[in-house]
Amino acid sequence: MKNEFSKHWVGSKRPGKQRKYLAKAPLHIRKKLLNVSLSKELRKKYGRRAITVRKGDKVKILVGKFKKKEGKVTEVNYGRLKIYVEGIQIKKLDGSMTNVPMRSSNIQIIELNLDDKMRVESLNKKQTEVQSEKKNEEKVKVQKPTKTSENKLKSNKK
Repeated sequence: MKNEFSKHWVGSKRPGKQRKYLAKAPLHIRKKLLNVSLSKELRKKYGRRAITVRKGDKVKILVGKFKKKEGKVTEVNYGRLKIYVEGIQIKKLDGSMTNVPMRSSNIQIIELNLDDKMRVESLNKKQTEVQSEKKNEEKVKVQKPTKTSENKLKSNKK
């Protein structure tokens, strides 16, 4: 892989190349890498598994020293691919408190910040797409006759 980021890079099994892809990725791709899984209730409501985290979302920490703690997202650092949560702090040697950076894979969104109209529209759009797909699947199941039912129809005609 070259020194610059390649938008044509598909993937590799080699961990070094995977790390390099993350290190060289531009901000618009890093933002997509900060997807956080949704809670079960939100998954059912919006019909999706994960969404990009934003400042103001309420999250629950799943892994690590601060496991099971909840708080609002105070900062999202796309450059370092880290998320900072309100109330999750450690004490430094000089006595001051500092925020702990979290990885997106270690947290789960409990409550979404729906102040942005565009975010609400995109969530609702996805939700209606999922519902229409389910309806289409149900119609297809009803319309398609199975082989056993076709054989029964043929035997009834004779």
